[in-house]
Amino acid sequence: MKSIDQVRVGCGALIINDRNETLLVKRGVKTRNQAGHWCQPGGAVDFGETVERAIEREIKEELGISIKLIKYLCYTDQILKKEKQHWIAISYLAKIVAGKPQNLEPQKHDEIKWFPLDKLPKKLSITTKDSTYYYKKGI
Repeated sequence: MKSIDQVRVGCGALIINDRNETLLVKRGVKTRNQAGHWCQPGGAVDFGETVERAIEREIKEELGISIKLIKYLCYTDQILKKEKQHWIAISYLAKIVAGKPQNLEPQKHDEIKWFPLDKLPKKLSITTKDSTYYYKKGI
């Protein structure tokens, strides 16, 4: 589904483990936007779906894990002029409660990987930059 000339709602979670690492996915060339960037897992909110439910569903579909949402972190106006897209992306902090992360959508993501919060890749999505900033600040 294209997002041209409309604002869409996206969502995702900054998943943190006990070693203060976050789980990121690397966007592949067939993604809607920001190909090659590392980002927190998530996706689009469907009509009639709450943001919280969408985050849990998207992460289950992408990674095969169940998560617990801990708290709201921030929202991001993700205005991507090159792709002619505008997303309002809502981010939560989360932890894994069941399952082991796997890349269940290799057509979208080139890889998944845990990163120490003090050693994040340089090529981060806009939303992930915002989420990690607010998490580190304790906001």
